[in-house]
Amino acid sequence: MLMPKRTKYRKVMKGRNRGKSANSNTLAFGDIAIKAVEAGRINSRQIEAARITTTRKIKRQGKLWIRVFPAKPLTAKPLETRMGKGKGPVDQWVMNIKPGRIIFEMGGIEHVLAREALMLAVHKLPFKCKIITQEMSNEIF
Repeated sequence: MLMPKRTKYRKVMKGRNRGKSANSNTLAFGDIAIKAVEAGRINSRQIEAARITTTRKIKRQGKLWIRVFPAKPLTAKPLETRMGKGKGPVDQWVMNIKPGRIIFEMGGIEHVLAREALMLAVHKLPFKCKIITQEMSNEIF
C-alpha cells in the first residue's frame, strides 16, 4: 500500500476540495492518460487496484506512470463508540483529486491496448474520469 515514510503531523483535518486542478493537468510522460472529470478522494487501495488491472492487461509492455500519491491521513473511530475521547487513529491514506488532474499515464504501447487497460482502471476509481491523448491534453475537461 502507498503511504508516506514519515509526516510532520500524525493527523490532519479533512479540509475542502474545491476548484479545478492547477498542476498535473497536462500529459508529462506518456501518450495517453486518465484525467479526473469530477472531484473526489482516492486512497492507496484504489490506486493499487487500478495499477494491478492496467499492468495485467498490458502484460509488461510499455510503461505506466502513477501521478498521484496518498499523503493525507484520514482517521476513523471504532464502530459503536461514544462521542468524545479525542480523534480516532489513522484509518487510511488519501489524496484529494480536483477536476482536471491526471491520475495515470501510459506510454510505449499501442493506443488501442492502452485505452482498454486504462478503461479497466477507470472502473476502479471512485469518481468520473476520462481517457485523454496528447492532442486532448490542453483541455481542462
